[in-house]
Amino acid sequence: MIAKLTNGNMLLQNKKIAIVGGGPGGLTLARLLQLKGVDVKVYERDINALVRIQGGALDLHTESGLAALDKAGLLHEFKKHYRHGAELVRVVDNQAKIFADQHANAPVYEFGHKDHRPEIDRGPLRDIMLNSLKPDTLVWDSHIISIEKLQETWKLIFQNGQTIIADMVIGADGANSKIRPFVTDIKPFWTGIMVIEGSIKDAKKTAPKIHQLLKGGKIFAYGNEKTLIVSSKGDGSLGFGVSFKTKEFWDKESGIDFKDNKQVLAWFKQEYAAWSSVWYELFEHEGTLFIPRPQYCMPLNQKWQAQSNITLIGDAAHWMPPFAGEGVNMAMLDALRLSEALTSSEFVNTQTAIASYEKQMFKRFAVAGQGTMFNTEWMHQPNALSDMLSMFSLNIFKQGLFMVRMMVNVFVIPFIRKAVGLAPKQKALK
Repeated sequence: MIAKLTNGNMLLQNKKIAIVGGGPGGLTLARLLQLKGVDVKVYERDINALVRIQGGALDLHTESGLAALDKAGLLHEFKKHYRHGAELVRVVDNQAKIFADQHANAPVYEFGHKDHRPEIDRGPLRDIMLNSLKPDTLVWDSHIISIEKLQETWKLIFQNGQTIIADMVIGADGANSKIRPFVTDIKPFWTGIMVIEGSIKDAKKTAPKIHQLLKGGKIFAYGNEKTLIVSSKGDGSLGFGVSFKTKEFWDKESGIDFKDNKQVLAWFKQEYAAWSSVWYELFEHEGTLFIPRPQYCMPLNQKWQAQSNITLIGDAAHWMPPFAGEGVNMAMLDALRLSEALTSSEFVNTQTAIASYEKQMFKRFAVAGQGTMFNTEWMHQPNALSDMLSMFSLNIFKQGLFMVRMMVNVFVIPFIRKAVGLAPKQKALK
């Protein structure tokens, strides 16, 4: 049921809202605003819903992604489609030797528990959200080029030649956002990490050893200051990412044609020379699609002046590496908090509503970003495997030592640096 505008929603009365980007954050925001009777459209660059969605499964967190789904009235649909057991991890070394196995001894959590992180594939999650929206809310084949300020409105210009006018623009268009430059000129910093992402169809046939090791869940492999993470998907395919420390423009300067699996395999054999040949299955098939993804992070102390009719959510607002699983969850929580601010009777105008949302978003990112960079660092150090095992350990002492180290790096040191006037530590790993 779509609500009508009430006194609490008058800030957006008679306004057309344009959300740029049809990922989980943008679609969540559209759903939440439509529940309040707001006139909203989502502009997505994909040609249609059949375009193959890249990336692994998403684990949603109780306090963020799941909270947003619950507020959107979609948690019951999520429970029908999430993949039970897909969140279970096997921790292995570079020889594929299993050191920890959640399939054997993982605790069972119910919805509502703070540690419950159920997984769902990106396609089914998008379908749940699309089916909850009014017809024609999402406008496909809308690859935005730029926007122009027209007094109190915005003109959106698309690659296909179309233009539209909106009263408010919300950038949910990811790391390379076309909307962000109209909000802030703050740039991300290079983290020192490169990820090569891959995807394989019919993993049972094309990568049988890896498929068996996966057991329908995830593999976290560590060795030689490098990582390899593999995730199963409900359609029988798998997604994976190899990550390693390197120079900033390695993907362009390496000379590798990432459309040629033979070149990528040759690189892997050389770069991951100490790793077992079992991993070669990920690179041996011509149908494997590889995408290099340089890892950047927005400054953890970023701030900007709020405007009255434009703002950002998700990676467009706070791009960071994927090593804490916070990306989609923060995007969906951004959507929840922004929708609450824009439809609240607490604020006298949209600028104060957006300012309130952005202030809280900056605080959330400062903490999540510290945690993400902490993970990014230890996962690419010589002792990464032992650190991961400490997290999984039933030994309270080992687990406690790791947690203390995390608390010091994520909370104590940033607090001290801020107190003495120093910026957060943010530099490329070496």
